Amino acid sequence: MEQTMGTQGTKPAGMSDAEWEVRVDLAAAYRLIAHFGMDDLIYNHISARVPGPEEHFLLNPFGVLYEEVTASSLIKVDLDGNKIDKTEENINPAGYVIHSCVHRERPDLTCIIHTHTTAGVGVSAQAEGLLPLSQTSLLYWDLIGYHEFEGLALNMEEQQRLLADLGPERHMLILRNHGLLACGRSIPEAFIMMFYLEQACRIQIAAQAAGSLHIPPKEVQQLAHKQAMTGLGADLGTREFAALKRRLDRLGAEYAV
Repeated sequence: MEQTMGTQGTKPAGMSDAEWEVRVDLAAAYRLIAHFGMDDLIYNHISARVPGPEEHFLLNPFGVLYEEVTASSLIKVDLDGNKIDKTEENINPAGYVIHSCVHRERPDLTCIIHTHTTAGVGVSAQAEGLLPLSQTSLLYWDLIGYHEFEGLALNMEEQQRLLADLGPERHMLILRNHGLLACGRSIPEAFIMMFYLEQACRIQIAAQAAGSLHIPPKEVQQLAHKQAMTGLGADLGTREFAALKRRLDRLGAEYAV
């Protein structure tokens, strides 16, 4: 038996409403990353913690395009990488290495997004990393750290160094010569942080191509970050993510199934 959830698609029997809501929003995040050109064929990953004491989280099935991800296709795993869902599909091993350690050690962060975009990798390969060039680059300035490239993320020992670079308070990492990582206290928060981190990288590449650069004064940099963190009266990302889900619905994206 299946229970109809209106605009939230069809929830499988035995699944909590809270888990289904997370699945729908996570599937929407996958579709939106593809919509904005931040996906990389079948690679990269977005995870979200499943509500409850079990410390389970959701990842995409390896080999599926972001535009194909649905709420029901996401795979639930435990912190050791064991599949909880009955499925023949598997997860990306690199996805497990990166996401499991953050979910284990940073319970305040419920969603993690990793990308390999041209602009993100381009900035990650620059010696000075992300520059305070634009309002966009300053939004979450104090929440960004850096992690050195160690090859494909398949080495479990790298988890310790990744966590050290993320630290107890940062939400984002620029992975040197690799890409971007954004973590949020909710799926909307992680998405909006990744969206604007990506935009900041695109702006930087464009500005550098144009010639000399102007850097705002330090006190203005700090003010812009402080203003952004207020959420302008709402939790970070909630207004934007709700609006973007409406866009997906208008486009007929069947993510909530």
